[in-house]
Amino acid sequence: MSGRSTMRWRPRIPWLAGVLMLALGSSAWGAGPTPKSGGVLNAMHREDPPSLSIHEEATISTNWPVMPCYSNLVLFNPLRGQESPATIVGELAETWAWRDDGKTLAFALRKGVRWHDGQPLTSKDVKYTFDLVRGAAGSSGLRLDPRKNWYAQIAAIDAPDPYSVVFHLRRPQPSLLMLFASDYSPVYPAHVPAADLRTRCVGTGPFKLKEYRPGELIEFVRNPDYFIKGRPYLDGIRFIIIKERGTRIAALQAGRVDVTMPSEGTKPAADQLKRAVPGMVVYETSQNVNDNILMNFKKPPFTDARVRRAVSLAIDRRGYIQAVRQGGAVVGASMLPQPWGNWGLSPDGLATLPGSGDPLKQKADARQLLAEAGFGPGRPLRLVVSTRAIANYLDQATFVIDQIKQVGIEATLEQVESAVWYAKLTRGEYEMGSNQTGIGVDDPDANFYENYVCGSPRNYPQYCNPDVDKMIEEQSQTLDPVKRRRLVAEIQKRLELDGARPILGWTTDYYAMWPHVKNLVPHHSIFSYARFQDVWLDR
Repeated sequence: MSGRSTMRWRPRIPWLAGVLMLALGSSAWGAGPTPKSGGVLNAMHREDPPSLSIHEEATISTNWPVMPCYSNLVLFNPLRGQESPATIVGELAETWAWRDDGKTLAFALRKGVRWHDGQPLTSKDVKYTFDLVRGAAGSSGLRLDPRKNWYAQIAAIDAPDPYSVVFHLRRPQPSLLMLFASDYSPVYPAHVPAADLRTRCVGTGPFKLKEYRPGELIEFVRNPDYFIKGRPYLDGIRFIIIKERGTRIAALQAGRVDVTMPSEGTKPAADQLKRAVPGMVVYETSQNVNDNILMNFKKPPFTDARVRRAVSLAIDRRGYIQAVRQGGAVVGASMLPQPWGNWGLSPDGLATLPGSGDPLKQKADARQLLAEAGFGPGRPLRLVVSTRAIANYLDQATFVIDQIKQVGIEATLEQVESAVWYAKLTRGEYEMGSNQTGIGVDDPDANFYENYVCGSPRNYPQYCNPDVDKMIEEQSQTLDPVKRRRLVAEIQKRLELDGARPILGWTTDYYAMWPHVKNLVPHHSIFSYARFQDVWLDR
């Protein structure tokens, strides 16, 4: 069977009224077969995560196995595939309310929640977590802080009593609740040093870390003290690490693993699985991950705008989608396009951008720009293209190198292990990168502040345009959804024309699982559906 999430929604102003929690596990999520308790889910994993600290990482390789350990203030409904403000439910927060015309957000916390080591959860933990990630004075800091700018509008956090926490904002930020609902926003324990959470997990989530054997598995067991009565259904989860792509698919086909890993479901693999196992369940949905090119604005030759534009023109976007993703992707700019995204450019808006026109003409234009920059047959541009040592990254980089070769750029490939990939990018230790960027939430604030504003830790190309920053700030506080959408469209066009991070396409996920796995609903963003508290096995 196949499922596709295409429900549409429109942004709403979230502080017009207080929001009452919809309890996890509520029957409001829909009736179905009576869940069975017990059993261990075997889940696919492609590599060792760079660390177990979600707040320090920017990869599904950490989120996927670590999300079951933690809890958020709020969460996107696990059983609703399309994420929106309307699908946000309370997790550690029982209720929340906007006040002061959108400049104050107050949460009332659940009572009786305990960390996996037995300590009680209080508002001090929430304050500690978000002071930590926003880099507030007095916090211990993080080794890497990729989403620091998500929380830049938080001026102060108060914890007036053990079960109340209040966020005071510098100005209204309608999307803040969406950011809190992302799996990238778990609450950390204030009594455990942040550095310790790179190798262990002390959370309040439905599963507790039992064992991590690098190169083999990450194993969790049921948390008997989980704050949702009767959850989780599973006795445990094993994330089985299989580094070779073909072996991973064979393991799923043979039943060694029950579910694939988000972002690893390609169209050819899905077709193969359906032929071999007709009963295999395959969901076609978005990843909210884009394939992109990084050009280091601080290093020649990419200090020259003509070279940046030439590289972007050289790469045929539609040819890329067919050759690399076998049709399993869609063309887009910096925001997720339709049918899953709510902010992506229209086809007419995309048609005028680099890489979207006639491939032969655009390659000719690229050669002309390179010639103007001083490069040509007698003086070819030589550079290194770096990418992560993962199969789907390598597929992308190989295509990019071939495309730029056709305009006279001679490139060599550098493969980088995941453990050092993001640190290398953050330090700017590369010339050109073939990269993939996951957007935690389909909202412009989550994307623009993290990846494009001047000085953001995850603005790997070190692109900086103060005029664009002003536009990003304006859209963030714009309450009129029509006006905000218009601003977001203009920002996307400007980013592509500037070569800030040229987007090649947005990959489709073909998420496969055995039919005995129930209540695991893939979302249109791969980062927020691995809590597993409602998943059960019908066998």
